[in-house]
Amino acid sequence: MEYSLVGEGLKFMVLGMLIVFAFLIVLVQVMKLQAKLINKYFPEKAPEVPTTSNTNNATQEAHHVAAIIAAVTEFRKNQ
Repeated sequence: MEYSLVGEGLKFMVLGMLIVFAFLIVLVQVMKLQAKLINKYFPEKAPEVPTTSNTNNATQEAHHVAAIIAAVTEFRKNQ
């Protein structure tokens, strides 16, 4: 009696594992198909080149540094 119950349990375990494995294989294939379809109909756009120049960025950074130095100096005067 026990042997048949253990055997049945093993059969169900193997059957369940095979079903899960088959489902995962199907899921992977569907995801690959979805990726191909998305890339075909909605291609990735090229990134836009920023129009600001380096001198503008350097000037802006210099203004930020000057503002920080002025704020620190003012803070130290008040102490």
